Amino acid sequence: MDAVSDIQVRRAGRDDAESLVRLRGLMLEAMGNDLGGPDARWRAVALEWFAGQLASPYTFAAYVVDDPDVGVVAGAAGNVQVHPPGPKDPTTARGHLYNVSTEPAFRRRGLARACVVALMDWFQDETAVGQVELHATDYGIDLYRGLGFTESKYPTLRFRTTRA
Repeated sequence: MDAVSDIQVRRAGRDDAESLVRLRGLMLEAMGNDLGGPDARWRAVALEWFAGQLASPYTFAAYVVDDPDVGVVAGAAGNVQVHPPGPKDPTTARGHLYNVSTEPAFRRRGLARACVVALMDWFQDETAVGQVELHATDYGIDLYRGLGFTESKYPTLRFRTTRA
């Protein structure tokens, strides 16, 4: 499909928490995660989390695209996080971009890109972050490279605690 030339991106509001959880599920599923059923515990926790984040407009933003018949079909979210300064970035805040997802029937139209661009504008114009980080999937890495993201010299490592 061709890219949509007149994409209407809007900042997500309090009523969009459920849509952000649904989009997160699509993203996690595309990454090979088992989401569980509609009553899986993570969904309720995520709904509460997104509702709380949406009430913190200086440290959280999400941008979405609506379809008149379906509702929210694409989105991207990000947080401002406190971070110690360093020689290449003397700022004390970093941005974290995540939850970039599009409903399957609406992919390859530039919707996710438009949401990421809006979010990057927010980071640039309305926050004090010195850099923005993300974890890219193989499916999305070209989008991020095209927007100027580069690979970090050091890989991300993860340790999971025993909390469920």
